[in-house]
Amino acid sequence: MTEKFLLFLGLLALIVALIMLANRLKIAYPILLVLGGLAISFVPNLPHIRIDPQLIFIVFLPPLLYEAAWAVSYKELYKWRRMIGGFAFVVVFITAAAVALVANWLIPGFSLALGFLLGAIVSPPDAVSAAAILKFVKVPKRVSAILEGESLLNDASSLIIFRFAAVAVTTGQFVWYEAAGSFIWMIAGGVGAGLAVAFIVCRLHKILPFDANMDTILTLMTPYVMYILAEEIHASGVLAVVAGGLYLSARRNEMFDAATRTHVVPVWRNFIFILNGLVFALIGLDLPQILEGLQREGVSLMTATGYGLLITAVIVVVRIMASYAGVAVTMLMRNFITVADDKYPGKGAPLVIGWAGMRGVVSLASALSIPIMAGSEAFPHRDLILFITFVVIMMTLVVQGLTLPLLIQNVKIPGGDDYMQHTQAETLIRKTLAHSSLNFMQSHFENDESFLLQSLKKVWDFRLSADSCGITADAKERYFAILNEQRRVLAQLNKDPRIDEELIRRFLYQIDLEEEKWRLSDKHE
Repeated sequence: MTEKFLLFLGLLALIVALIMLANRLKIAYPILLVLGGLAISFVPNLPHIRIDPQLIFIVFLPPLLYEAAWAVSYKELYKWRRMIGGFAFVVVFITAAAVALVANWLIPGFSLALGFLLGAIVSPPDAVSAAAILKFVKVPKRVSAILEGESLLNDASSLIIFRFAAVAVTTGQFVWYEAAGSFIWMIAGGVGAGLAVAFIVCRLHKILPFDANMDTILTLMTPYVMYILAEEIHASGVLAVVAGGLYLSARRNEMFDAATRTHVVPVWRNFIFILNGLVFALIGLDLPQILEGLQREGVSLMTATGYGLLITAVIVVVRIMASYAGVAVTMLMRNFITVADDKYPGKGAPLVIGWAGMRGVVSLASALSIPIMAGSEAFPHRDLILFITFVVIMMTLVVQGLTLPLLIQNVKIPGGDDYMQHTQAETLIRKTLAHSSLNFMQSHFENDESFLLQSLKKVWDFRLSADSCGITADAKERYFAILNEQRRVLAQLNKDPRIDEELIRRFLYQIDLEEEKWRLSDKHE
């Protein structure tokens, strides 16, 4: 036990070192983490790490999805809903079907059901890898919005296909009407379970006297409760976390005060940082276990690698073709309905979206969760599926991950950014906030002569700063009322399609910090 704990501490240190190196080299850190985990897995005399797939699903997946649901922009999610829905559901199914046909045709002993199982495993791209790469390059907001929105839903669709395919392999039959009923229940039950937990959590935050620490702990518990409840009723835990996370994200200002919001952000940022680092390192560490299984199955390493490269080529080609098909459908449908962007995006955007399809943790966890036995017999080709999945993850992460920045720099994506320049938007927001604050103060606190509000009036009038002293509690409460008015105005500004929601959230966070600064000063007086 002590050896494994020391290995865990050493692994954390290695993760930090590799991420620092990745930032210095300006490459996506998941690439170096997988390669680092792969390298140390062959170090002699290290304790063997066996990954429990259910542990990956329960420990890692709920918080990663929950954080993504809180971070996603509703405005972008709705604006690009057709493209996001197409990639998250239609493209995932097409990819799984293409892999099933190719595997059934070219890999000896692979039935269509087994091919669909493999297809479901390797079909969902990993959002963490794409986000880590896009951090170093500038792309239009539409590209990052589609990738982020897709990542919220594609895990659910792929895991649903995986479950049906696993049942077909283990039982040898597939009853379509039973599958249809299960499919409907997994979606409806998952969304319902997530919303039910989210509603209860929202009420608890409003009723009970939580402080910032207790609020933070409750936010850490919430995604796990959503996921486990949905899985217990045989629904989709992934959809439960996504639906519940989106519901609570929309009500963050109602649920939390400024102290909680400023406290939660850094806690979750560090928590997700550790989880992402561990999960990508564990992918590399799992290779020795996969190679042992491949040897037991009697498949040569060369042959298995060839199968892995073949499946990798299939999913990459299908995704790129689907990206251009999505553009073609959008260009066609603009003649009949209103679409988010009726301008031809050129050859660049679909190619970038198609190439940004790196696979990751969900694919590995799905493969590891394949049962060892299918009835009274061993599950067919389980170890080969594990190895193919590993090759797909490695090839997409390393090859696509390293070449995606070069691709983005060399292709032309018309239209530039989808929003006004940040400096221009910031000026608009600051002026709007100053104007609304002055109007609010004049209409509600016209005769207030306190030093704080008069100083702030000068700030809003002339963009000057002033130190404050001897401020009364009443003056601070009036200031907090003005800050709430600024939050309301920012919510209205967010409806402007020219303004990036990320910028709005940055201003909201600054307002929270401002309020918390004055509230903390009360505690020290």
